[in-house]
Amino acid sequence: MPAFEHHVFVCCNSRPAGAPRRSCTTNGTSELQAKLNQLVNEAGLKGRVRINKAGCLDQCEHGPVVVVYPEAVWYGNVKPEDAAEIVERHLVGGEPVERLRIADDCLNNRNCPHR
Repeated sequence: MPAFEHHVFVCCNSRPAGAPRRSCTTNGTSELQAKLNQLVNEAGLKGRVRINKAGCLDQCEHGPVVVVYPEAVWYGNVKPEDAAEIVERHLVGGEPVERLRIADDCLNNRNCPHR
């Protein structure tokens, strides 16, 4: 099987109530992941783009989080209704969705103002 053009990881991490950091999902399932998968298939990208559930991506303050490789574009606060824009603009058109991007200075930064 040829390599995928894009690997998309969707955080499906769930934390108990009262945890110090928020969860990307409440129960480990993701409507967002399912929607991305559906739209990728509808766009004819099956076999070229892989949508994967991921555990914690450590960007909890920006959740739900999606990361697209090989470009390493990190998206935050993504809702299921944003999935079509990610598929159409980024995965099909090659243009990241800037309004959803997590700022580079927030990634893996314990001093991110959103923490």
